[in-house]
Amino acid sequence: MTGFIGSGAADRSPLNFLWFIPSGGDNRRLAWPEGERAPDPEYLRQVAVAADQLGYYGVLMPTGAMCADAWITAASIAPFTERLKLLVALRPGLTAPAEAVRQAAALDRLSNGRALLNVVTGGSPKALAQDGIFLDHTQRYEQTAEFLDIWRKLARGETVTQKGEYLGIEDGRLIFPFVQEPHAPIWFGGSSEIAREIAAEHVDVYLAWGEPPSQLKEIIDDVRERAARRGRTIRFGLRIHFIVRETEAEAWDAANDLIRHVTDEQIALFQSFLTKGSDSVGQSRMQALHKGSRANLEIAPNLWAGIGLVRTGAGTALVGDPDTVAERLQEYADIGIDTIIGSGYPHLEEAYRVAELLFPKLNLPHRRGATLPPLRPFFTQADVKLAAEGLAKEPVPAGRFT
Repeated sequence: MTGFIGSGAADRSPLNFLWFIPSGGDNRRLAWPEGERAPDPEYLRQVAVAADQLGYYGVLMPTGAMCADAWITAASIAPFTERLKLLVALRPGLTAPAEAVRQAAALDRLSNGRALLNVVTGGSPKALAQDGIFLDHTQRYEQTAEFLDIWRKLARGETVTQKGEYLGIEDGRLIFPFVQEPHAPIWFGGSSEIAREIAAEHVDVYLAWGEPPSQLKEIIDDVRERAARRGRTIRFGLRIHFIVRETEAEAWDAANDLIRHVTDEQIALFQSFLTKGSDSVGQSRMQALHKGSRANLEIAPNLWAGIGLVRTGAGTALVGDPDTVAERLQEYADIGIDTIIGSGYPHLEEAYRVAELLFPKLNLPHRRGATLPPLRPFFTQADVKLAAEGLAKEPVPAGRFT
């Protein structure tokens, strides 16, 4: 497929650009009950179909108690999309490796090779306890390593018997293989020391949240070096929000409007909850960017931390006009990022806005629109000439349209 390279984008690094399925609900503004959109199947399907038609590489299905089940969501939108990759969570500790590999292979077959797998270890002991997981931070990542070791062997077609500290299996094997060989790619994020080791050993794409490029470079260089010591090469992705408008001023107005209904009390309560309820290194790095305050939310050029005041996970957005945001993305590409997972509120409208305004400034090898022939004008010059000749021969009767 011919890639999409917009005007002025030929010299930019190629990117894979994914979007986000808001399976926990959607809104035009944060903390604005009047505008809430329920994550009903029809709305999620609208977002997915729009992303497919607009030429996004794929979509991320989030996971957790506050989201509709990622696997059911992915299976429900697969028949309505054609090229869209489906990035779905693998949850070590919630699902045994043998069942997880069967689910993943089934989704890959259902979607004709469009499955992507996002390994989520979890960062909130309270939320994990609600799911029946009572391991500390180190134990959870040790379990993740065992999970991936078994899962990858099964996915490659091996018959597996082994017993670890947390997981075991006897004569396990996968009967119905993946469409993709040897299996769907594994994506994973984690900032701690043990998470970086797991990434270097097992994953295909390492995901990071939107820290300033100068900070993120240290993590990328470190993970790349760890992988190289194992004879492996991995890719790097960025999870970040977007607020793109035709002008810089309009973009910053939209950013401020997004948190217009957020109160200082809500910020304090949410940040206290994160501080007490999370042992995620990545989450603590997000909190350090805004320090729980509305002041100085532009933490780097065009990088805004306002979303993280009242949202877990990715808490930063690139804000600006299309040319400026494209330049900022190139700065991330320069440190090794080749994949973007974007989002914006509300996700249906912003999927269109990002595709219409930003995509023409980017080098997107996957974009579907580039394969379509250019539109023909509704009237050709010959049509106009013919109509004029006809009117000259048969003028409109006087008073007919008066």
